[in-house]
Amino acid sequence: MFDINKVQAAPSKDLLTPDNSVMLFVDHQPQMFFGTGSGDRAAIINSTVGLAKAARAFDVPAVVTTVAAESFSGPLLPQLAEVFPEHEAIDRTTMNAWEDEALVAAVKATGRRKIILSGLWTEVCLVLPALSALEQGYEVYVVSDASGGVSPAAHEHALQRMIAAGAVPVTWVQVLLELQRDWARQESYGAVMEIVKAHAGAYGLGVVYAQSVIGAHAAG
Repeated sequence: MFDINKVQAAPSKDLLTPDNSVMLFVDHQPQMFFGTGSGDRAAIINSTVGLAKAARAFDVPAVVTTVAAESFSGPLLPQLAEVFPEHEAIDRTTMNAWEDEALVAAVKATGRRKIILSGLWTEVCLVLPALSALEQGYEVYVVSDASGGVSPAAHEHALQRMIAAGAVPVTWVQVLLELQRDWARQESYGAVMEIVKAHAGAYGLGVVYAQSVIGAHAAG
C-alpha cells in the first residue's frame, strides 16, 4: 500500500549497480555471427564492445563463454577479447551455457544475483541459460542490441519468451547509464563519456559537440 510518509529521494533496489550485477557474454564468435540475420552485425558488435567497456569501467565482474571454439564456432570476437585480455573464455559443448559446471561456478563465485546477459543466438544460446538461471532465482537482464538471432522473428520471439518467464529487456546504453546514474560520480564520468563517444552513435557525437564547442565557449 502506498504510504506518502515513506517517499524519499532514494534509488530502487531493482536498479542495476556495479555492486549487484555480473555480465555474461555468450558465444560472440565468428560462426555465430555468420548465421546472425536479425540485425546489422556491425551494430551488434559495436553494442557488445560498448557493453563490455561498461563492465570494465565500473569493475562489474564479467564471465565470457564460447561454444565449440576449436571445432566449429571459432575464437572469441577479437574486439571483445581486447576489452578483457585477462579473461579466458570458458569453452563449452552444451548449447545451454547453464548446463556447463565451470560457467555456473564462475557466475556463482561473483556473488551477484543480477545477470546482464548478451550473446548469439538469441533463440538458443540466450533463451536456454536465461530460463535456467531464472528458475534458480537469478534476475536476468537481456541486452537485446548486443545479441542477435538467425532472423528478426527468431530474435523477437526469443525475447518474448524470456520476458514471459521474467527476464527484463535492456539495451547496452541503458545499462551503461544505469550503472553511472549520477553525473556527479566523477570517478567513472570520464570513462563513460569515452565509451559514449566511441560507441553511442549520434549521442556520442552530441558529447563531442558539447565538449568541443560548448566547453570551449564556457572556458572563454
